[in-house]
This record gives sequence, C-alpha cells and structure tokens, in this order.
Amino acid sequence: MSGNPYVLLCTLMCTYSNLANADQRMRLALAIKRWAAELGFQQLGIADVGLSEDERRLLAWLAAGRHGAMDYMARHGTKRSRPQELLPGTLRVLCARMNYWTEASPGPQQILNNPSAAYISRYAVGRDYHKVLRQRLKQLVERVQKHISHFGYRVFVDSAPVLEKALARNAGLGWIGKHTNLINRTGGSWFFLGEIYTDLPLPLDRPAQAHCGSCLACLYACPTKAIIAPYQLDARRCISYLTIELRSSIPVALRSLIGNRVFGCDDCQLVCPWNRAAMPTSEADFAPRNGLDTKQLLELFAWSEEDFYQRTQGSPIRRIGYPCWLRNIAVALGNAPTSRAVVQALKSKADDPSALVREHVDWALARHRATSGPT
Repeated sequence: MSGNPYVLLCTLMCTYSNLANADQRMRLALAIKRWAAELGFQQLGIADVGLSEDERRLLAWLAAGRHGAMDYMARHGTKRSRPQELLPGTLRVLCARMNYWTEASPGPQQILNNPSAAYISRYAVGRDYHKVLRQRLKQLVERVQKHISHFGYRVFVDSAPVLEKALARNAGLGWIGKHTNLINRTGGSWFFLGEIYTDLPLPLDRPAQAHCGSCLACLYACPTKAIIAPYQLDARRCISYLTIELRSSIPVALRSLIGNRVFGCDDCQLVCPWNRAAMPTSEADFAPRNGLDTKQLLELFAWSEEDFYQRTQGSPIRRIGYPCWLRNIAVALGNAPTSRAVVQALKSKADDPSALVREHVDWALARHRATSGPT
C-alpha cells in the first residue's frame, strides 16, 4: 500500500488495533528508529504538527521579499507551515537525517583558495540526495507496514512545501543555527533531511535546544553578507540562491563576491565550530562523481551541452540547466586571474545562443580588460 499525494489512506477512525495503548506506541516508535538506523539514517525523531511561531516568521520573511524569485514559496501559502493542510489527517512527522560529508583531498578550503578551480557545494558532488533519501524512507515505510498494515503516510524529500528544519528541530534532530541551517550537537550540519507525514499517533520527541551561544562566525564568513542578522537570511544575496535557484541575471554588484563558487556555497558551514564533530558519510552514493570536487573552471566551461547532461546524470546539478551552468562559470572566470587561456575560453562563448550566457561572458571579459587592457 503506498501513500496518496492528497488524502490519507485511512483516518484514526479506523483504530489501530495494535497501537491501543501508550506502551505499544512507544515500542513501535523505538522500532522505527532502529529500522531507520539500519537503513543508513543517523537519527530519526518524531514531531507534532504545531508550527505557529515558525509560520509567523515565515510569513514575515515572505512579506519582506527575502525569498527573491522563488515565487513558489509564497504561492504555497500556509501549506508549508500547516502539515494538515498539505496532507489532511496528519498527526505526526517522522524526521530523519543522513550525513553527506566526505573526506576529500584537496579539501573545500583549498578549492576556494584556488581561483582557477571550480567550487561545487559538497552536497552536490555525489548522487542526487532526493533519490537516495526517498528510496530509504519508502523502505522504512514498508517495514512499518509489516506491523501496521493500514495507516496514512506520505514521503517528502524537498518534494513539497514542508518546513523541514523547524519540524526536524521539534523532532530533536538539532537546532536552527544563526545561518538558518540545522545543527546537530554531535553531527554538525553536513546532513540531508527527509520526512514522513503520517496519521500514526506516535509519542513525541523533545525539541532540540540551541547551542550557538555568542558565536557569529557564519555571519562574518558569508561572502555576500546574506545572513543579515542572526537567524535571518536574505536569499536574494545568498550564493546558493544566485547560482541554483535564480534563473535570470545575477546582480552585477554580487558577481565579484561569488568568487569561484559555481554551484552553491558552503562558507557558513565550513566555519561553524560544530562541524568539527561532523562524521564522514558511509554512503557510497554521496562520494564525489566525475571528479566534481576538484575540477578546474576551464574544463567545466568547455563542456558541451551534451557533456553537461551526460556528466551530471543523477546529480542535483542537472536541475539548473546548461545556460545557468555556463552563466555561473562565466562569473567565476571573470573573477579568476587574467590569462590567455581564460580570455580565449570566454571569447569562445561570446556568441552563445543564450542571451543569459552572453551577458555574463561580456561582464567577465570586461573585468579582464579592466585589469590587463584590451583582450
């Protein structure tokens, strides 16, 4: 029996005969956590659906326009903060996290310090996490179904309006840091989140308490000052937004600040003290593919459209499309040291069919002309 996208398979009126008392519900909750661990999750917690304070902050953030061009954030209305509007009958949210940090040489900071190299956010150098987590969560549901054959559920991994960090905090997986990412006391922040909405009346876990203290490292580290205050992010300035979510021109004033980051940004996580405790993932799917953790800008810029779609198969990078990929690399090349190879590469795309690409190539070439004269 599978989850229905719009309605629960049954309601509590069906009565779960083997969840008749609190002790039985607790035993099932403990079993679910054990099964989650066996499936590769580092932690699973259980939250209720109350998010009223988080909804207030979300609506204020939207009203301030800090979501930028992500119109879907406003279009979904309160479905994001009211799970029962998204899936009627939802009583609990099972929140799970899975590590993705990989030990690599050279490390992220070495790549960032090399302006000729391409920095890709660590979450995106391996297989698309949506597929990995969704498959594991479905396997978890199948195990539950062997014990509770009739219950309503739906699995989410960034696939619908879900206020996942707030739910994960309430489920005890961590606290929301000043950079607005979720931090776990023993696991840092290098992990993915996934959820199962369900009508199972399971016992709740205790929400996590914040432990950022007076630390402001993430605010100081943000290249574009997108973290405008503790716990406040203006997506319109965030490099992850600019290189992934934004499909139009990157604001000129922010281009030089992007450096060599061609897909996402990890700076706020790299400086977070809690990530000293982050454990490397054991998931082979999250290991770097096609050398994406160490590629040079010139090599990536030379990819044809066919190369791009072939070499990003099964990767979250593919979702931005080829023109935005070239746009991002053109900006990075504009920030790279001037050389004959860099200038020639940019000139090779000066007549690209995409006006978006041409605009950013022209900007990059102008940067090099300004520093070295006619190119």
